[in-house]
Amino acid sequence: MRRLQSALQIRRTSERKGVLIMRTKNIMIVGVGGQGTLLASKLLGRLLLEKGYDVKVSEVHGMSQRGGSVVTYVRYGDKVYSPIIDKGEADIIISFELLEAARWTEFLKPDGTIVTNTQEINPMPVITGAAEYPTELVEKIMALGVNLDAIDALSLAEEAGTSKAVNLVLMGRLSKYFDFTTEEWMSAIEKSVPPKFLEINKKAFLLGKDA
Repeated sequence: MRRLQSALQIRRTSERKGVLIMRTKNIMIVGVGGQGTLLASKLLGRLLLEKGYDVKVSEVHGMSQRGGSVVTYVRYGDKVYSPIIDKGEADIIISFELLEAARWTEFLKPDGTIVTNTQEINPMPVITGAAEYPTELVEKIMALGVNLDAIDALSLAEEAGTSKAVNLVLMGRLSKYFDFTTEEWMSAIEKSVPPKFLEINKKAFLLGKDA
């Protein structure tokens, strides 16, 4: 799958009066309630803070008990003034579910990337029979010209030991778009995950990173 160099070079800077000024970067984490999106955003925010960035995290809770969306905005740079990401501004969208990836494509920059789990979770209209889950979503998203990095995060999470580790699998995949070391990611995981779940989550991260 295509990945533009701009997405790989997560620390894009511009020179102004001899000083390197980092452009604010925008990351959206989207999914369905109960998938662990909030832990993922906290882990990422912690790592970025430890790297010295100004970070703004804004959590938007949908009707998760009814299959609604849960969205988190993560913005970071030298100085961030607003926590909100508007349409066409996201450098990377991490989607925990395939339909959510399709739902939020309009928020992606033209040269941005969507990292998505291929898992399909039926929203309430599908559960009640009022609608059908769209078919061939990966192909349809890519037909829009979107840079799509799709991964079966659920299978990898189960390989790590629990289906609840989808979030760490996706964080592992996301790590490919940063220049942070594996040790720095692991340190953030250790500070964000309860000790009894640590080894499974570390394994899930590495499986996502190496997939």
